[in-house]
Amino acid sequence: ARFGRLPFAELFADAIAYAEEGYPVSPRSARNWGFAYQRFARELPRTAFGHWAATFASDGHAPAPGEIWRCPNMARSLQQIAESGAAAFYTGELAERIGKFAEATGGWLRAADFAAHQHTWVDPISTSYRGYDVWEIPPNGQGLAALLALNILEGFALGSIPRDSAASYHLQLEAMKLAYLDAHRYIADPEHAAVPTAELLSKEYATRRRALIGQEALDPQPGEPLRSDTAYLCAVDSDGMMVSLIESTFDSFGSGIVIPGTGIALQNRGAGFSLDAAHPNALAPGKRPYHTIIPGFL
Repeated sequence: ARFGRLPFAELFADAIAYAEEGYPVSPRSARNWGFAYQRFARELPRTAFGHWAATFASDGHAPAPGEIWRCPNMARSLQQIAESGAAAFYTGELAERIGKFAEATGGWLRAADFAAHQHTWVDPISTSYRGYDVWEIPPNGQGLAALLALNILEGFALGSIPRDSAASYHLQLEAMKLAYLDAHRYIADPEHAAVPTAELLSKEYATRRRALIGQEALDPQPGEPLRSDTAYLCAVDSDGMMVSLIESTFDSFGSGIVIPGTGIALQNRGAGFSLDAAHPNALAPGKRPYHTIIPGFL
């Protein structure tokens, strides 16, 4: 590990115990779980729903608030990952099982795709906001949108407006509209498309975008910086080591596709791609999609 000190396997101990022994489902989780059950029962093919239900609704219904939920298959999968240093997921049994299941059910994933995956170490992006430096993950993540919105808002005297007033919410909403429009227009895998990050984060560009905000709600268009949509954890130790971490399958239970016997539900981050072939974030093999995960530091 580049910075971590704990043994890799030790990091999984609590998760394995919760999966094996169970934990009480919170009211909010139970509510969303129930919605997912209804949606997958309606939208997934019968066989695929059967695999999901066998893992996440084995009693024929989503768990109720306070009900103890266990997943021994997930515990075994996590144990394999912990003991192998993650190799089981990328080049071992779990990768093989996912690849074979996808092939048998008409999917495109193969074990070779997992083996070919490369983790990347990226440099964060930042902006200054009223004396603070704010750091985010760069594209293909949407942290850029948060920084764009802050740059736009910096030009408004928010301190003179009551925090929970309609006027304050109006400015924040309009700034986020503009930021998300640009994010969806320009954010893509930087290895496959040129993302104008520096230009988008310039204070001059923020000034031009801010000028679009008036007293009425906007229906804006993306700007031109080049003129010619989860679980969050944060921790800081006594040595100043900091972690800002988000884990997400995107939608609840991701795609709803569960690999039998593993407790693994495949994510659906591919929904972040554009189907417009001319878009920088166009769907293509080997690309990372626009995604909504934005861990940050202030």
